[in-house]
Amino acid sequence: MAFDESIRAITLDADSSLNVYTGVSGQPGAPADHGGHQYEFVKVTGSRICGLATAAANEVVVGVLQNKPQYLGNACSVAISGVSQVRVGSGGLAAGDAVKVDSSGRGVTATLPGDAAVVVGVCLIAAATADNIATVLLRVKG
Repeated sequence: MAFDESIRAITLDADSSLNVYTGVSGQPGAPADHGGHQYEFVKVTGSRICGLATAAANEVVVGVLQNKPQYLGNACSVAISGVSQVRVGSGGLAAGDAVKVDSSGRGVTATLPGDAAVVVGVCLIAAATADNIATVLLRVKG
């Protein structure tokens, strides 16, 4: 079971890549996936503004989104250190894996030593398949 522990967080505002109306399950207009971008990695995209990290060259990841901003400018709680839940990308994560960010802001296995510069954490509790939640000790560098 994934968990959070000793999280240190900051508050930034959501840019257009994060404002996803998640709605209430079963209500009109609510999408099938109600998670939005919660537990995915984010980057700074403006003054006090964050957006979804996309593993682009020279991108600086700041942390993991802890909430579900519904609209542009809503407050985002971003875990910058501690142990956080992380949504997993293709291939899953195993305990002990070094973690990097994929093009959708999700955690995937980093290949060492080649990916050492882009490692953002270490997986503590595995998630075998994409879209599941793993537990990651954050090691975000700025």
